[in-house]
Amino acid sequence: MGRSGRIVMALGLALALSIPSFAQTIWADVTMDKSSVYVGEPVEVTVKVYTSTWFTSGLDLGNIKVKSAFSVYFRPVSTSFQRDGNTYAGVEQIYHVFPYEIGNVTFPVLDIEVESPAPGDFKGVKHTVKTKEKTIKVKPAPAAFASSEWLVAGGLSVSERWTSPDGSRDHQHVKVGDVLQRQITRTAFGTVSELIPPIEWDSLPTVSEYPSRSGVNNNKDKTSISATRTETMRYLFEKEGEVTIPEMVFTWYNPYHQKLYKRTLKAVTIEVAPNPDLGVLASVRDSLAQQQAEILEEKAEEKPWTIMGMSPMRFGAFVLAGIVVLIFLFKILRQLYFRQKAKRSAYLVSEAYFFDQFKKALRSGDRSEISTKLYRWIDSMHLEEPSVSYFLRKFGVKSGSKTKVEFSTISMEIWEKARQSYLHRDRPLDSGWINP
Repeated sequence: MGRSGRIVMALGLALALSIPSFAQTIWADVTMDKSSVYVGEPVEVTVKVYTSTWFTSGLDLGNIKVKSAFSVYFRPVSTSFQRDGNTYAGVEQIYHVFPYEIGNVTFPVLDIEVESPAPGDFKGVKHTVKTKEKTIKVKPAPAAFASSEWLVAGGLSVSERWTSPDGSRDHQHVKVGDVLQRQITRTAFGTVSELIPPIEWDSLPTVSEYPSRSGVNNNKDKTSISATRTETMRYLFEKEGEVTIPEMVFTWYNPYHQKLYKRTLKAVTIEVAPNPDLGVLASVRDSLAQQQAEILEEKAEEKPWTIMGMSPMRFGAFVLAGIVVLIFLFKILRQLYFRQKAKRSAYLVSEAYFFDQFKKALRSGDRSEISTKLYRWIDSMHLEEPSVSYFLRKFGVKSGSKTKVEFSTISMEIWEKARQSYLHRDRPLDSGWINP
């Protein structure tokens, strides 16, 4: 290669090195508009995926299940931004999460599959990106508010509709045995129907009440959601006279204004006229009771099967955990039992056991029993001469002679001290002398 060829190669290499390398970057992230809410208060969660090139197929995560919360998917949003001279394309998926249990609710880790081409190419390549879990702290309703009536919503509309026996809306002309039907519809904005609490109907002394099935519905578009709950009560008037159905107050908490609002249905007064045909009352009562029983039976069939108030899966996990705990306790108790048994077996052949037996015999005063237990105790010790007199001379009574000692005259205190001297026979004595 000539000089000119080497110059061309050098210039080409320098040009290549001067062009910045651009490797593909793909990542995902999850953001929340707030991390601490009241129970039922929505959290806007945005799942974001970005690439340094572009996406060759759409991103569809569907609805994401969040434990102890309702999750509603709204819409995708395409976006882009520039950083360090590079343009990044992104897709955002927006969800609203409605926690219904107090404590910590976790938005789960997501494995997201996307298709994006490498730099300089046009063919999409599959990539999987992973997000981190997010925790939402869920607070209980304020203590001043009944949890059974707590509702978080951006707004609430309430309407009612009365229907008389003849199908008209006249609820002022009623006689004994007539049935009035009252239908109350609530529409809450910014929530789901499952979070609208059921109505707590007031009981009336001369009126029997028969609730019908509730109707619920969610209405969602790309940017908002609302929920409707309709409840119906049938009033059977059993006595003539004036009946006042008290007012109903419906409250809701607006999280954006951080204020409590209310809607009120006014009290209704009805004058019940007498009815000469009292047989009608019994017939209507039986018919309503039968309808009520059918409604309750349908609700029981629709209700998920539970065991002791828990779902089968949760009950199974609870039983499994209980079995593990019982096995663990059984193993510990078994070890303790065998350890205690071994300890007891060792004690029954030990010097301490035979000394305890000797002490019991001394307290009994039976000379024969005392003698037997004493010699059995002496035999259990490691003595150069297995005799009572040797034991006493060496560890107890220092008479200086080898004459027989009358052990029956020796006090328990002396026996105890002699035993302690025997047990500590190999321990070096502290003379108290200090080498200067």
